[in-house]
Amino acid sequence: MSRNDWRDGLLVSVRDPAEAAVAASAGASIIDVKEPAAGPLGRADAGRTAEVLAAVAGRAAVTLACGELAAGVDGILAHVAEVLERLPAGVPGPVAVKAGPAALGLAAWLDAFRGLSRGLPPGVEAVAVAYADWTVAGAPAPEAIFAAADAAGCRTFLVDTYDKTGPGLFAAVPRQRVQAWTSAAAEAGAAIALAGRLSPADVAAGFALGADVCGVRTAACAGGRHGCVVARRVRSLATLLMRRPVWAAIDPRGDAES
Repeated sequence: MSRNDWRDGLLVSVRDPAEAAVAASAGASIIDVKEPAAGPLGRADAGRTAEVLAAVAGRAAVTLACGELAAGVDGILAHVAEVLERLPAGVPGPVAVKAGPAALGLAAWLDAFRGLSRGLPPGVEAVAVAYADWTVAGAPAPEAIFAAADAAGCRTFLVDTYDKTGPGLFAAVPRQRVQAWTSAAAEAGAAIALAGRLSPADVAAGFALGADVCGVRTAACAGGRHGCVVARRVRSLATLLMRRPVWAAIDPRGDAES
């Protein structure tokens, strides 16, 4: 997989090298390094993140969850630099970095996002994150983030949920609104990832609505979000990719269970 075509398929969030090896072997297209105990986009330790990259060793693209932009762009950039410094020779680095918009107004978010984009090393992309439950997060609405990010030249959007004890994505917003988000991304020539407590049925619905990537953790784990990634669950989710043409033919206005 080249670094230019990573925005496609099943993303599995992992917290350590063992989970990463399981997810990559079981069919995950993208491995996302995250510490679930540290928030919706909790940042993992730099040393452990480097170990995950070494365990994946290019078998899948790797993205990094880096917390919230409000905590400071400089800290995120320093974290990415430390991860790269710790990588063994020849191990590919991450393709993208994600940081959330919680507790920021639109102007402050855009300023921080631009700073992150400018500061990342070549070949590492900044993903524009929006929260479906943006009012809970104190963040701009997804539509506002999409418009601002598009103007800033963003190529990849992520819609996630901020409150991981609350409703999942498809319970938080109507399917028609998710469809509007995927359509807006397509019209902008950008890729869009959907996440937020997605069940297998939600993954199918996400692909039916035009998502390029669907991201999971809870659905890939035994024991919930704070459990462990297991191969059987990842393989089952990965089979949904083979049925994507079928999902894409489903009328997104229908009332299929999500």
